[in-house]
Amino acid sequence: MDTFEAISNRRAVKHYDPNHTLTPGEEKKLLGAALLSPTAFNIQQWRFVVVRDMEVRKQIRAVAWDQAQVTDASLLVVVCGDVASWDKDPVRYWKDAPEPVREFMIPAIKAYYENKPQVQRDEVMRSCGIAGQTLMLAARAMGYDSCPMDGFDFDAVAKIIRLPSDHAISFMIAIGKSTKEAWPRPGQLPYDQVVLENGF
Repeated sequence: MDTFEAISNRRAVKHYDPNHTLTPGEEKKLLGAALLSPTAFNIQQWRFVVVRDMEVRKQIRAVAWDQAQVTDASLLVVVCGDVASWDKDPVRYWKDAPEPVREFMIPAIKAYYENKPQVQRDEVMRSCGIAGQTLMLAARAMGYDSCPMDGFDFDAVAKIIRLPSDHAISFMIAIGKSTKEAWPRPGQLPYDQVVLENGF
């Protein structure tokens, strides 16, 4: 599918065929695309919790306003981020770079993130958002639909998936084969209201 077609056709779909499954190859292709998403300093903070166990999915659905896509979609991905990833062996993020680049980038990571908890968390959310969009567009390009979700109890889901204390949940994404079309777009803002030239 053409990239612009995938962007145009991507919608938040709520109804999925609960009997449909993605093949292991499709799943790896989909998540592999997300791993190519950009991150500041190449830190790759995102962690994708793929919830396969239906009992766990039912627990999540119970704290997610009973939204059917949590259990009916082929994949449920909790998009999380390691907030402390900047300080966990940062050499690995630049191990294949030329030595002068490594010598510059690795100290720059510490200078940018150290003692800046808001920056650390903000960067995780930015990175997860970019990766999540990549995941949804890849799904659409493969003929699947998706639904980004933040309508759930974040603390409860964190407990269910045993989220480490130095991680944060950004949002969830349901992916699968739709059984009902999304509503028509409910009200796009005009181009000239959101695209500004040289400032506000």
